[in-house]
Amino acid sequence: MSQYTDRAKKHMDRCLEALQANFSRVRTGRANPRILDPIKVDYYGQPTPITQLAGVKVPEASMMVIEPWDKSALKSIEKAIEASDLGITPSNDGVSIRLPFPKPTEERRRELARECRDIAEEARISIRNARRDTNSKLDRDEELSEDEVSREKKAVQKLTDDYVKRVDAMLKEKTAEVMEI
Repeated sequence: MSQYTDRAKKHMDRCLEALQANFSRVRTGRANPRILDPIKVDYYGQPTPITQLAGVKVPEASMMVIEPWDKSALKSIEKAIEASDLGITPSNDGVSIRLPFPKPTEERRRELARECRDIAEEARISIRNARRDTNSKLDRDEELSEDEVSREKKAVQKLTDDYVKRVDAMLKEKTAEVMEI
């Protein structure tokens, strides 16, 4: 691989990692601790991730339990979850916070699948942007002959096609997970 295709591959790998992270935040009927990642708790004046304040457990598929190490942070964590757009009502028992994950309705599952398609399209666009940037750099490189530029562009296009197929496979898998009852 040349430096151009190598750079494009690294960028496309980052696109796939971002896609995986975004897919993990889509709330299905299962409890997934990753959906708490964007939520910050005001802990002694500092916005702190929940995972740094508490242990997060998933005792069953539709229940998540948050047990803070500092019990004084219990109310702050509960307020932060209520203020977030998760759509889950936490129940505080004085020791831990329980988050029940109800099974989504058919309409909500379709909406989530649509959201997943939008996230996947953003990843495809990002991959195509990496291809465009690489091709423009190839066109500007005066040390390469026309044949070398053409060969490199074909390699970048093949790489782009492979990564778009991976995105499609990830989307198919996530859509099946979302639509599962």
